[in-house]
Amino acid sequence: MELDQQLYFLKLSFMTDHYENLATQATQNQWAHVDYLARLVDGEANLRQDRSIKRRIQMARFPVIKTLDQFRWTWPKNINRLQVQNLFRLQFIKSKSNVIFLGGVGLGKTHLASALGYEACLKGHFVYFTTAIDVINTLSAAQARGMLKQELKKYTKPDLLVLDELGYLPIDKAGADLLFQIISLRYEQGAMIITSNRAFKNWPEIFNNDSTLTSAVLDRLLHHAETVLIEGKSYRMKDKIES
Repeated sequence: MELDQQLYFLKLSFMTDHYENLATQATQNQWAHVDYLARLVDGEANLRQDRSIKRRIQMARFPVIKTLDQFRWTWPKNINRLQVQNLFRLQFIKSKSNVIFLGGVGLGKTHLASALGYEACLKGHFVYFTTAIDVINTLSAAQARGMLKQELKKYTKPDLLVLDELGYLPIDKAGADLLFQIISLRYEQGAMIITSNRAFKNWPEIFNNDSTLTSAVLDRLLHHAETVLIEGKSYRMKDKIES
């Protein structure tokens, strides 16, 4: 079997495409055999790492790719910049704890949550981004088909679950129970990022005014959590506000 065929069989794409060119460079520059091999292996490893990152980003299902560099720090009236920047060390994922962004609409909560998720993908973590309502709709449909246990794995398996827009739309008791299952299953088992426009004292309104369920949810979420408060006016209303 020729070398090209062997490399293709072993799925060594970079080596297949570059071994001849690098061999020429090795001859011209008098590289040692080990140096030539090291460059081939390094190229192959980098290619595979890039593919892994792209695959994790696709699996995360971000609506839009956001980064911390794109965030407009000057717009919110109040935000703890150092606290947010420290979160990008991603220690909360390793400790399987939670991050909760609280604030009104249009202040960048989703941006920061997405940027944290994207950074996690770059650093080798598996992430899944979704909204609270999408979770409820998906799990409700799965429950009706008798597939709830299997569907729950989508939300419990990733290293990081980003749950966006909790509290933006009313949730009935069945939906609240389904969300509680995810929060309970991920408790001390996997990290979460949650964004909400409601202060904690108003969370019973999110969970169908069930104070017992709300207490159970907050107990699990806040046991290992960091809360980021963002205050100000909506950036999406910026032009109207300034006109």
